[in-house]
Amino acid sequence: MKSPIFRKLAAWLFPTLLSSFSLCAVAETPAAMAERYAQRAAQEQAGFTPDPARGEAFYRKNHGVSADMPGCYACHGADPRQSGKHVVTGKTIAPMAVSANPERFTDETKIEKWFRRNCKEVVGRECTAAEKADFLAWLVHQ
Repeated sequence: MKSPIFRKLAAWLFPTLLSSFSLCAVAETPAAMAERYAQRAAQEQAGFTPDPARGEAFYRKNHGVSADMPGCYACHGADPRQSGKHVVTGKTIAPMAVSANPERFTDETKIEKWFRRNCKEVVGRECTAAEKADFLAWLVHQ
């Protein structure tokens, strides 16, 4: 027979753990990630609202830093719903659009890794919170 203390602890701990796991699952959807990035941008720019049109324009822009990688489209293709191909390595890149690749924006560590790497190579600097939020707003709704 279990002690009353154990039962009280289990009665408190189980719902707490369950709600924590639920929050983790919700926070890892592409839409939740896009919202998280929008909130960060709003902290830096009062009144910021993500704009999918700005996100698309950023994707299609020739940033002029690299002749091989002038813009995101160089490796990811004109249609983010299709696979791309890295212009240097030749590796196939999974589609960017969430409609074609629901796993794309579900891990913040991976999102930040690729933003950091790609922004430096293509844009020539780290992307701003607003640029990231706009970019995700566009790709989450593709």
